[in-house]
Amino acid sequence: MPSPQEVQLLTPEGVRRGHPEYPLDISPEELRGLYRDMVRARRVDSEGVTLQRQGELGLWPSLLGQEAAQVGSARALHDDDFVFPSYRDHAVALCRELDPLALFAMFRGVSHGGWDPTDHNLHLYTLVIGSQTLHATGYAMGMAMDGAESAAIAYFGDGATSQGDVSEALNFAAVYNAPLVFFCQNNQWAISEPNERQTRVPLYQRAAGFGLPGVRVDGNDVLACLAVTRSALRRAREGQGPTLIEAFTYRMGAHTTSDDPTRYRDTADIAEWQRKDPISRLRSHLFDGGWADEAFFEETDEDAEALAKRVRDAVRTMPDPDRLAIFEHVYADGHALVDEERAQFAAYQASFADEEGGK
Repeated sequence: MPSPQEVQLLTPEGVRRGHPEYPLDISPEELRGLYRDMVRARRVDSEGVTLQRQGELGLWPSLLGQEAAQVGSARALHDDDFVFPSYRDHAVALCRELDPLALFAMFRGVSHGGWDPTDHNLHLYTLVIGSQTLHATGYAMGMAMDGAESAAIAYFGDGATSQGDVSEALNFAAVYNAPLVFFCQNNQWAISEPNERQTRVPLYQRAAGFGLPGVRVDGNDVLACLAVTRSALRRAREGQGPTLIEAFTYRMGAHTTSDDPTRYRDTADIAEWQRKDPISRLRSHLFDGGWADEAFFEETDEDAEALAKRVRDAVRTMPDPDRLAIFEHVYADGHALVDEERAQFAAYQASFADEEGGK
């Protein structure tokens, strides 16, 4: 059972529960859509891990176990809302209809940018821990000043809450009544540091100190994440200010593919959280309710597998970028110093060709 303070609409066994503050009216078609989103995200994520192990990617941060938190919150967004992700929010990116190859190109090191944020209202991934919360706050303040009827959402992990940037963002957002949702995916491990080494109170309770509401939601319950995020976004759009959501979940894999979680984590915890798997509980709910059959589940798996194959084939044949392309978008209208640096770098590269030609 979740704690009394934790919002849950779907039990680990797939049984639907009501909630007085967060009712959710959802159709079988929408439920199937959430299931497809999570299955596709998990399969793309597992392909990322495999490709990195095969030497095709430099790094991959897995989202395994966090599919419900990401899909539920992302599906609460409107098209004109703006998203500020961290670096493992692959399911959010897929829900915003970003081609996953844009993510893989970045982790392969063949992209000098990633994607145009305005194409999907999705900011670039942020590797500096917590800084995206300040970016989101400033953007949301601008939305309010422009009179826009939209909101922003910032994704970050529990480790980021130990950064000063997050505290500054919470304070500025509250003071300026920014239309912003702070969405913390508390997967309980900031790399190798557990929650109790970071905070003495549940993270959602920190919101009160900044003057904004805080909610803890079962992060493995896609329906609860959808309902709570939808409510917080509605508040933001109506001018009622920011909300902090703590999605209490668990990082089932390593922090990144360069990490070995067996050095600091108890495997018994993993077994316990496997029983709370977000995809399994929605599958049970769909099947028990008669809203999906084995044919649907097989078709969904096949669709996810086809997407993974497309990613795998494309990643292995991705061309390296032109080495001079890194200088192209530093300034919109160009700059004399950048031109000088480009010329110096080109001459440096050409010197290797001269040496090879002379041998």
